[in-house]
Amino acid sequence: MNTRKNFEEVLYALPPSVREVITKIPDDLLQEVEEIRLRVNRPLTVYLKNEEKFVSKEGTISFSPSLAYIVTSEDCEKALQLISKSSLYAFEEEIRNGYITLKGGYRVGIVGKCVLENGYIKTLKNISGYNYRISKEIIGVAEEILKYLITPSKDVYNILIISPPQCGKTTLLRDITRWISNGIDFLGFKGKKVGVVDERSEIAGCYNGIPQMDVGIRTDVLDGCPKAYGMIMLIRSMSPEVVVTDEIGKKEDIEAIHEVLNTGVKIITTVHANDIEDLMKKPVLKDVISLRYFERYVILSNRLGAGTVEKILDENFNTLFKGPYRRGRTEK
Repeated sequence: MNTRKNFEEVLYALPPSVREVITKIPDDLLQEVEEIRLRVNRPLTVYLKNEEKFVSKEGTISFSPSLAYIVTSEDCEKALQLISKSSLYAFEEEIRNGYITLKGGYRVGIVGKCVLENGYIKTLKNISGYNYRISKEIIGVAEEILKYLITPSKDVYNILIISPPQCGKTTLLRDITRWISNGIDFLGFKGKKVGVVDERSEIAGCYNGIPQMDVGIRTDVLDGCPKAYGMIMLIRSMSPEVVVTDEIGKKEDIEAIHEVLNTGVKIITTVHANDIEDLMKKPVLKDVISLRYFERYVILSNRLGAGTVEKILDENFNTLFKGPYRRGRTEK
């Protein structure tokens, strides 16, 4: 794998001094990097293999912040010019939401001083921190669990992926979407029309409206739209057979899911939680469980690394599959 080429868009969007440091990181470590964090007057930080580490001027990775390259205010000013291509106005809506999406589907989170107008965030200024998130598209990661997600009549179950943060839920969700959209020959499953509501541009990684990730040939993406509105918009405009979205949690999300299910459209989504018991403690989501909205629950952890499948449960919470399992790794 040509790691430098895969990181080309990210490297271009880094300020020159930081870019010089990052390019000195050995390829075997660079390909494991999940986040690059810049904070004014603080150490340059990367996250890899779920660990925070610091990067020296020589590209050496360590646990010691005292050895790290210190990000300057000039670095952060240059970063904003590069990620916005010197046109903040063109990215005003994204900046208001706290991130800018780069070509290739990479997302850069930003923080600074919020400028309010009538009680709403108009924009951000005095940007003081960036989080370059390195999206990982792992084709085929869902292959081994697909048989639990497709009905005997070759339809799709209503699926909820339950996962703590940074355990690979969006990567798994994206791959499930791709399989369902393209079709699954080894299960005799024909591809279905899929509508993705990508509120935070993480599932499809759209750039100028075009998905940068492979979400399948029959998939339509509504990018940057709130989930509750987007699910209904897609049903009215694109007649999907399956609706996919990420990170439900608000009352209006649950109401929209109820409306989707009433139309006969299938739903696949995710939620932040450790397990069913943890989910039941969340008032807004408790009814979703007790009313049996979902027919399959996929529970993730990072026990064997991000994307570890701990269990797959049916609508009555019976265990259909027990892990831990991660593509290429199992534990007995």
